[in-house]
Amino acid sequence: MRTTLDLPEDLINEAMKATHINTKTKVIITALEDLVRKSKISDLKKFKGKVDLGIDMNAIRDRQCRY
Repeated sequence: MRTTLDLPEDLINEAMKATHINTKTKVIITALEDLVRKSKISDLKKFKGKVDLGIDMNAIRDRQCRY
């Protein structure tokens, strides 16, 4: 999809240097993917401590490899 955007050139250049990405398109795609990923992680954090998986973590931590 083609879209025209008015983006600060210095910000794009800084992002390209920081990520070592050499095209503007790829740096924008990478930034959008990272934004979506962080948003999903933030949504998942709402469930921290609220989901009972029925797992005994103490038993898992205490087990020993018997190979």
